[in-house]
Amino acid sequence: MADDVKLIRNLGLVGQGGSGKTSVGDAILLAGGATNRLGSVSDGTSNLDFDPEEIKHKVSLGAALHHVSWNKHQITLIDTPGYMNFLQDTLNCMRVCSGLAFVLSPGPGEIKVEAERVWARADELALPRIAFVNKMDKDRADFQAAVDELSRSLGARLVVLHLPVGTAETFTGVVDLLRMKAIVRQENGSLKEESIPAALADEASAARERMIEAAAEATDEWTERYLENGTLTDDELHLAIQQGTAACRFVPVLCGSATKGIGLPSLLDAIVRYLPSPADRPAAKGVDPKLDEPIERHAEPGSAFSGLVFKTIVDPFAGRLSVFQVLSGTAKPDSTVFNVNRDGREHLGHLFRLEGKKQQPVEKAIAGEIVAVAKLKNTHSGDTLTDEKAPIQYPGLDLLPAVMSFALEPKSKGDEEKASQALHKMTEEDLALHVHRDPQTHELILSGVGQSHIEIVVERLKRKYGVEVELKTPKVPYKETIKGRAKAQGKLKKQTGGRGQYGDAWIEVEPLARGGGFEFANAIKGGVVPQQYVPAVEKGIREAMHEGFLAGYEMVDIKATLYDGSYHDVDSSEMAFKIAASLGFKTCVAQAKPILLEPIMQIEVVVPDDCMGDVIGDLNSRRGRVLGVEPKPSGQLIRAIVPMSEVLKYAPDLRSMTGGRGSFSLEFKGYEELPAHLVDKVVKEAEAAKAARA
Repeated sequence: MADDVKLIRNLGLVGQGGSGKTSVGDAILLAGGATNRLGSVSDGTSNLDFDPEEIKHKVSLGAALHHVSWNKHQITLIDTPGYMNFLQDTLNCMRVCSGLAFVLSPGPGEIKVEAERVWARADELALPRIAFVNKMDKDRADFQAAVDELSRSLGARLVVLHLPVGTAETFTGVVDLLRMKAIVRQENGSLKEESIPAALADEASAARERMIEAAAEATDEWTERYLENGTLTDDELHLAIQQGTAACRFVPVLCGSATKGIGLPSLLDAIVRYLPSPADRPAAKGVDPKLDEPIERHAEPGSAFSGLVFKTIVDPFAGRLSVFQVLSGTAKPDSTVFNVNRDGREHLGHLFRLEGKKQQPVEKAIAGEIVAVAKLKNTHSGDTLTDEKAPIQYPGLDLLPAVMSFALEPKSKGDEEKASQALHKMTEEDLALHVHRDPQTHELILSGVGQSHIEIVVERLKRKYGVEVELKTPKVPYKETIKGRAKAQGKLKKQTGGRGQYGDAWIEVEPLARGGGFEFANAIKGGVVPQQYVPAVEKGIREAMHEGFLAGYEMVDIKATLYDGSYHDVDSSEMAFKIAASLGFKTCVAQAKPILLEPIMQIEVVVPDDCMGDVIGDLNSRRGRVLGVEPKPSGQLIRAIVPMSEVLKYAPDLRSMTGGRGSFSLEFKGYEELPAHLVDKVVKEAEAAKAARA
């Protein structure tokens, strides 16, 4: 591990799915000597995509960490997912990065919504970044088109440091505009520094002038020096690029091919030269948990220890592995720290550096470094670990909203509890995954970011925990209520020899305001119903409400009053009055205009300007009511309320309407009356389901 924070780089490999981030990571590991072979996603030998589902689907599903040394610097690589369904881990890991390598494919139209989301998050965190145009050896590769796309779609100010030597099948190397040399791949796969090909000489000279001019915009001082001298020296140029990158004034751009190893040494040089160390980043801001006052910690090994747990790995056999960054001080094995979020002590056992799927023990971890520790008792992702004598609490992790839900039904009877326990373990690893049991429908509901997200969870559930489940559309938790008032008698009178059953209760029902729940009132006078039977009357009404009237859904927002009745000295009992009350309540409901209520969701949809009309029209067709529209940097934010039944499968529809550029979040708003023309359909479906269970 490092002894100097200045020599640490925590590099996030980010970008949209399919850009080749993982291949770039594998190529960096080989170029830096961390591995002796080039891992490959396509043949399942990647050092970073090692999860069985990742190998099967050839897609990064979670962030993977590895380590490489370059020019005396220690680089922790964090290879992150690029597809929207798995971006939660990416956003979590960006919290601990000191800089990013943004990987993109060469050509126009290559910036998709995932790249925009990651770039916007990097802007929020003020994370310095380098862009690497990968796959320059592929058909129709166009470096300039990629540069233009970066500038146009993401609004990035760029400093181009490379020119490609050839393109597509003729791509053999890059021109390093800083040193004005060509670095060309030889037939044996090695890289050799050569003079710039004559055909590229003029273009390279012009590109270098543009690079110097762009780099001079790093600070006013460099701009003045450039204007005075007409150029910058090589040392000045490096310093200007470093300062401008660290301040997020611009983004250096390089190019290459991960599969051919072209451009990777230059990328590593740029990472250690231009991206900051944790010590060069702003202090970590938190709150004093005792005084509730803002405080901050610098990445200094000699200060009090603090760290942020940003990732949890759960193995059904090995247990939980907590991955954290030391934000201040030094972490040591066999020490005790304090978890501020859980208000309890934790014992740090052995510390590990993650090397793909392997773990390397370390003796300590200084400020800035990222390590893992096993078997913490009660620590989860987003928690702050700290010195108990100098506590600080850092902000937790930002969570993506769950936008798609399925009901899970185990294929084997008796596996429901096993599935529930396994899923709750999986939610520790995947913070975008949510599991709960619906109290009304009793279904086990699994919610996530999208269809692919849920399907991968089901695959892992089978592989890791041996539980097979089927996915079904969740039942809509309708409710029932009344719109009118009514009075009725409920009477039970049975005589079958010996002691009979007698209960007589007069019930009045009336509607409450929406959300009012249930109220019971005892208006008995003169003891016509003895006090000991009144609780039984309330219980009978509550049970009848739970059973429903129209379609078997729970009844709500009703006030029931017991106002009269009679009893028998011998035959009356609590059971008799409970039954009588239930009968009277049902008679009342039949006369009080019973209706169905449907759950209503508040939805917020962010869409590009050109899609707003289509999306609003679609929401209207789903019986939605648009509440307002406001401009956002990424388009328009549409706020609306819409019935839950109409948005159970909204995610793929929105993706189709917006070309994957739209996003949305849902929040339960309340219940409203179901339109009359839909009531018969819901009632018939409920009756059919009841018959199927019988």
